[in-house]
Amino acid sequence: MSNLISSLGWFPTALVILVAVAFVLAVFFSVSGIVRYIPNDRIGVVEKLWSSSGSVKAGLLALHGEAGLQPELRRGGFHFFAPFQFRVHIHPMVSVTQGKIGYVFARDGIDLPAGQTLADNAKVEDFRDVRSFLEGGGQKGPQRKILREGTHIINPALFVVMTEEATYSLSLDAKEKAYYEQMRGVLDERNGFTPVVLKEVAGTHDSDQLAIVTVQDGPGLPKDELLAPDVGDTHNSFQEPEKFLAASGLRGRQERVLVEGTYYINRLFATVELIKKTIIPVGYVGVVVSYTGRKGSDLSGKEYSHGELVESGCRGVWRDPLMPGKYAFNTYAGKIELVPTTNFVLMWKSGESGSSFDNNLREITLITKDAFEPQLPLSVVVHIDYRKAPMVVQRFGNVAQLVEQTLDPMVSSYFKNVSQTKTFIELIQSRSELQTNASADMKERFQAYSLEFQEVLIGTPKPQPGDTKIENIMAQLRDRQIAREQVETFAQKQIAADKERELNEAEQRAAKQKELTGSLVDISIKENQGSANVKAAEKKRQEIEALAHAEKFKQEMEGSGRASAIKSVGEAEASAIKAKSEALQGEGADKQLMQTVMLRLAEAFETSKVPLVPQIQMGGGGDTNAFNTLLSLMGSLKAGELAQSLKHDEAPRA
Repeated sequence: MSNLISSLGWFPTALVILVAVAFVLAVFFSVSGIVRYIPNDRIGVVEKLWSSSGSVKAGLLALHGEAGLQPELRRGGFHFFAPFQFRVHIHPMVSVTQGKIGYVFARDGIDLPAGQTLADNAKVEDFRDVRSFLEGGGQKGPQRKILREGTHIINPALFVVMTEEATYSLSLDAKEKAYYEQMRGVLDERNGFTPVVLKEVAGTHDSDQLAIVTVQDGPGLPKDELLAPDVGDTHNSFQEPEKFLAASGLRGRQERVLVEGTYYINRLFATVELIKKTIIPVGYVGVVVSYTGRKGSDLSGKEYSHGELVESGCRGVWRDPLMPGKYAFNTYAGKIELVPTTNFVLMWKSGESGSSFDNNLREITLITKDAFEPQLPLSVVVHIDYRKAPMVVQRFGNVAQLVEQTLDPMVSSYFKNVSQTKTFIELIQSRSELQTNASADMKERFQAYSLEFQEVLIGTPKPQPGDTKIENIMAQLRDRQIAREQVETFAQKQIAADKERELNEAEQRAAKQKELTGSLVDISIKENQGSANVKAAEKKRQEIEALAHAEKFKQEMEGSGRASAIKSVGEAEASAIKAKSEALQGEGADKQLMQTVMLRLAEAFETSKVPLVPQIQMGGGGDTNAFNTLLSLMGSLKAGELAQSLKHDEAPRA
């Protein structure tokens, strides 16, 4: 064992020597810079400490092998250099966060000309190739091109890259640090590290917005121009500055606006101001008063002498108003006056308003014929034809000025003139007539101002504060009216009492309606039965009468025939009897003759079965039957007997 140790006695000495040699080599490599390791997430900026070509004569970087900062970078890994000639500065890569913007500042290059704000990147735009940038005419200062999200391999010796999180650069002196801190403050103020995002979200503050763009670089505006004209869509909404300037874009506030979308705009090239969109509600039109544009021809016509109306896009008042809707209107390019197209009310009454145009209107102070000074409240309904809205704006500026400077004096003057011809009581009592006349008179006056008068509504005149005379007159009128109303009330009460009585009767009648209906039905039935009985009796009477007439006619004819026969027989027998009587010439003979006649007559009646007295007797002077014939015969005999008696009486006298 001891022999082994003695045989290996040289090993510790050799190990120490090797360690010492390695340490010396490491120090040598480190000091001499022969080998340098760069992590993969870093970059190395090579600085040449000495060179046979000398140092850089002009500029910041050594482009021709001179001593100084070199344009080429070293990436991750081991790199070998000549000893004691190079130094490597290890720096992080430039990282731009997703959805953010990075700004590039060149520390070397051609100086910017007068009037130019940002470096031109039309020819050189690749910041990764420092040599091409400098040799191709790259300009120093803030660049127009911006960096989008991602990792960028950029030489921090030439370029200073500013992101929202950090500033990437090689060592800066105090003045440079102060400058870049100032630039960061400007970008923070303009929200420059974030793209312009416009979106319409209902119910939020950012809803319905548009962006006004002000370009900070390029040729200036001509004289008398307020906004830079639109140069088309080639510049991708100001996101490509070089194309904007190539299209003759001008410096200053732009006529074109930005609407919904996301825009990566260099805030050093163009600033953005957010404003609300113009909303024209239903019931209104928007009259555009443009501050910019070309000079247009007057389209108002010869009869209109209050100003020019021009076509859309020209400077001045546009002839065609904007219809209801939402517009991305640049309020720096002009203004939009809202004109109501529906009927709106103007109220001359303190503390009340019918629209937004009558806030300064008050009651009209009148002077009546009998020296009262009441205040008259009234309302006027007005309509503006949407086609005439530009004329109203051109002539008066806006509707509010039209009301205060024209309509208020005109309406007040009219009613003051009318009130001077009427007493206070007449003014109250003739309100309807006054309202009708005012409507007719004002219609023509309003037409002269391109307005359509609809209606005037006159309120009740009221006294001024502290005036009691008008109140006394009103009290007298109220007392008089109360007396009239009392008379009318009494009359109405009487009518009400009569109606109440009728109602009670109706209620009682309704209560007895069942019985009344039953009795009416019974009466109706009995009336119908009586009518039926009467008609039946009348029918029976007519039938009996017809039978009687027929029987009478039959009996008359049969009796007349038999009577004639009997008369003839009787006359014959009478003649025989008379002859016999004359022969006999004595009373006994006459009586015998009479008996004989009666006997024959009885036999005749029995044989013919004719009743001696008719069962139905009909009146009439010319009727003849057997009974009458018999009476006539008996009368004749009686007369003969009387004549014979007279003859006997006269004979002795003789």
